[in-house]
Amino acid sequence: MRSAAIKTLQLITDESGTFLRHRTTVFRCGSSSRTEVRPVFRFCDRMCRGDSHTDDMKTSVAIYPGSFDPVTNGHLDLIARGERMFDRVIVAVLKNVEKEPLFSVTERVEMLREVTKQWDSVEVDVFDGLLVEYARKRGAGVILRGIRAVSDYEYELQMALMNRKLEPRLETVFMLPGESYSYLSARLVREIAHLGGPLTGLVPAVVEQRLRAKVS
Repeated sequence: MRSAAIKTLQLITDESGTFLRHRTTVFRCGSSSRTEVRPVFRFCDRMCRGDSHTDDMKTSVAIYPGSFDPVTNGHLDLIARGERMFDRVIVAVLKNVEKEPLFSVTERVEMLREVTKQWDSVEVDVFDGLLVEYARKRGAGVILRGIRAVSDYEYELQMALMNRKLEPRLETVFMLPGESYSYLSARLVREIAHLGGPLTGLVPAVVEQRLRAKVS
């Protein structure tokens, strides 16, 4: 019979809030505690042992889903920070037949691959259907999402709870944007482009060129 144990987890960050490592303390009945310090998000395999299905869903692989129509500097901010936290980040472009996007899926993938090519651990892919099914297929244990305001949180919380209901082993990590991008959204970028406004600092240069060509 397996002895009872309680595990506590402390995430350790630097002054800027960047995750550095975590500290896990294990308390077992009738024995002293044991503390382990490991790189952040490398702990899932150890903490989840005993579940015969956890090996195929690693927290070192994160999925950042979205429409990315188009990719903005706010998106890139989250990708860059996620790349430092996880072994692999999959930027997953949603193929939604119910929407009429400005850019096709192929165009969005091309732009994303161009602006993320500096990171070897970042992959761009396309998915449709349930996100949890795609996560199972890719062996990912984390969904990465950005939250800009309270209105974002209400929607994202509902989605995160539903994803947890459908797949209990799948965790959602919410990240706040950098202050420079807290107001930025792809919808606003499209509106500014249609009205001929300046896009400097809002999107990468290659994306601005494609936007100008698309709306001209």
